[in-house]
Amino acid sequence: MLNVDLVWFNAGGGHRAAAEALSLAIEAQGLPWRVRKVNFTEVIDPAGRFRRVMGFDPEDLYNKRLASGFTLGLSQELKLLQRAIRWSHPLLVERLAAHWRETRPDMVVSLIPNFNRALHDSLALARPQTPFVTVLTDMADHPPAFWMEPGTGQHLVCGTAHAQEQALQAGCGPAQVHRVSGMLLRPAFHAPAALDRARERAALGLDPHQPVGLVMFGGAGSRVMKRIAAALPEVPLILLCGRNEALAQSLRALPSVAPRVVVGYTPDVAHWMHLADFFVGKPGPGAISEAVQMGLPVIVTRNAWTMPQERWNTGWVREQGVGVTLRSFGQIDVAVGRLLPRLDEFKRRAAAVENHAAMEVPQRLAAILQARLAAVADRARWVEPALSFD
Repeated sequence: MLNVDLVWFNAGGGHRAAAEALSLAIEAQGLPWRVRKVNFTEVIDPAGRFRRVMGFDPEDLYNKRLASGFTLGLSQELKLLQRAIRWSHPLLVERLAAHWRETRPDMVVSLIPNFNRALHDSLALARPQTPFVTVLTDMADHPPAFWMEPGTGQHLVCGTAHAQEQALQAGCGPAQVHRVSGMLLRPAFHAPAALDRARERAALGLDPHQPVGLVMFGGAGSRVMKRIAAALPEVPLILLCGRNEALAQSLRALPSVAPRVVVGYTPDVAHWMHLADFFVGKPGPGAISEAVQMGLPVIVTRNAWTMPQERWNTGWVREQGVGVTLRSFGQIDVAVGRLLPRLDEFKRRAAAVENHAAMEVPQRLAAILQARLAAVADRARWVEPALSFD
């Protein structure tokens, strides 16, 4: 059985979710692979020295920024991070190569940005016949050296035509760029709803016939959710707070005219989206894709606080006609007032967006792996006669 390694880390939560979605998609298609999820942070810091010295994992800094909403300046911080990665490249390659020699993967699939050069070079050093694939979990790249590494053997799986064009313009070989129809989503977002929507909403105190908004800002939540809830006292809302229990408690204490459902951590976001009619949140590729897949129009923002790799997503929302883009959530009441009279129109556009990436990505990986195995076998056929002649 072939070993296929999926590389992820905890920054933002989307990379872990994509690794889980891809693992389930591979299993659903019955591919004869042993899927191993590889935590990048644990490989490069197996002894946990960073946590012992600092008291937290390196991803925690980023996640706390997301929870606070203080994301201004991330573009400059990204440049500093990439400079540090270039400086530490030899050490990263050494540690990763040792890991590949020990674990002997037959394919490595990266679901993380910034470290793909180190992943590629270490694999080429330790396992030169092993294909390296990067599946973008963003709808667009933020060059240079964010997702794409032109001039290497990296294969790229792109979920939008824009990302595909970015790869080709950057100089990636056309045979190494693979287009799929969207972002990787867990099977629950593709499955038909197995619930009585009206009954479930009524049980939660929500009017089955009144539009309900779902507010979500990732697994860490965000303080801006309080501003949104306070600005929409007459709009029924489902508020998903993730692991931010302090936020959940403050939202439960917030007075409102319309009913509110405040949810802490849940692994079943699809269930709650089934119960909603529109989505409010940051323009993350996963959240937007999940909402649109469930037929929910979206309300998102684009401003100086928007993370650089997510700014293109707001243009996609406008182009597809699946929602409203604001400069700030200070205008959320106006946006909801614009969206609700045209809710059916927005829902039809969302339903028209097709995303079959959960089917397509495993097929692309299988084709890449099969081509590499065939090339290795063909090379062996040429080499073996020469060896036996000697």
